[in-house]
Formats: sequence, C-alpha cells, structure tokens
Amino acid sequence: MQPTAIFDLDGTLVDSVPDIHAALNRLMGSRLLRGFTRQDVMGFIGDGVPTLLARAFAAREATQDAAALPDFLADYEANAAVHTKPFAGIPAVLDQLEAAGWRMAVCTNKPEAAARILLDALGLSGRFAALGGGDSFPTRKPDPAHLLATLQAAGGDPAHAVMIGDHHNDVAAARGAGVPAVFAAWGYGPREAADGAPAAEAPAALPALLDAALAAGAAGPTSIK
Repeated sequence: MQPTAIFDLDGTLVDSVPDIHAALNRLMGSRLLRGFTRQDVMGFIGDGVPTLLARAFAAREATQDAAALPDFLADYEANAAVHTKPFAGIPAVLDQLEAAGWRMAVCTNKPEAAARILLDALGLSGRFAALGGGDSFPTRKPDPAHLLATLQAAGGDPAHAVMIGDHHNDVAAARGAGVPAVFAAWGYGPREAADGAPAAEAPAALPALLDAALAAGAAGPTSIK
C-alpha cells in the first residue's frame, strides 16, 4: 500500500503569517480598531478563519459585525501570496517524498477556496492528491473525521499514513484517527503542542521521521504517542 503524508498548511508547508497579518490589520483598521503584531496573529491561527476573527475582535473588546468574515476572506484571497512562501526546505522535501513513493495531501482549517488560491499561486497544487479545507467537510481539525475524509479523498489508508503539522489540532486529529503524527517544530505552535509526538526541527528531517512513524504505527497503536 502506498503511504500518504498528510500536511497541515499554515505554519507547516507555508509561512503565511505575513499575508494573514496584513489582511487582518486592514480589516481591523476598517473598523477603526488597533491592529496586531505578528506574534499576536501567530497565536490566533490554527482553528480556522471564523475563530481567527473571533479572537481578534475579542482581543479588542469589540463586537464582530456580520460583514467581517466575507470582507476578510475577499481581501485575503486577493492577497494570499503577496509575501507568503513555502518554508525553506519544503519544496526539496516534497520532491524527496514523491521520489520515495509517498502520496501527499493537505488537511487545513483554512477555507478550501483560500487554500487552493494559495497553493496555486505558489505552484504547489500539483503536489497533492487531495485538499481538505476547513469548510470541505462537516467537521474540521481536531475532529479526526476531517483528517480521515481528506485521506479518503486522496485514496489513502489510515494504516499507511502520517500527519505532519505544527498545531495541537494536527496531533489531536491524527491520534483520534489512529494515524501517527510528526510535529513541525519550525512552525507557529509551541513545542508543548507536540504532546509527545516526534518533532522535526526542520523540513529536511521529515523523510526519516515519516518512515519511522509509519513503521512504529504498523507495530501497534501504543508504539508511538
């Protein structure tokens, strides 16, 4: 069975904070509210755009208006790849995994349309057999059904898959689905979000860690935390 590597997007494959940060600050400015630092925005990311905006408005003790979400999405989708780039080493690792016979997919809480726009703009879309966005299915990470639906769309099998992400949602979704996880330590999540999952300090470490995680998963459900 061909193995499948399922990647988170923001903070794992791409450094998207600059464009999310800019779009969020434009939205806040249009509501006469103070913007945020990059570090603030990194803390807001990971649970989808509605939660991102809820956290932002709550941080300013302001009520979110009904137009905020569509306004943000329209702006962000038009400017998703102005400064966003793949993390250093990611394209080479994708080449390496493809050459080694891995199937690849993306499972992200970012809305599917925005994720597709971004992957297309960066020339990455052709790398992935499936994209599961935050609105692609009835659930999103940390619900394991999101990961499993993405895996099914890619033609993969949970017994031969590994999830790679920088957020506690990625680790939780993987564990709930019975899929081993590898933590992307170069991303936005704090180290404790790994919750015992093996951590890749840089993308170059992924191929060996994915092979080890797959082997450990095959050895039994308690072989890897």
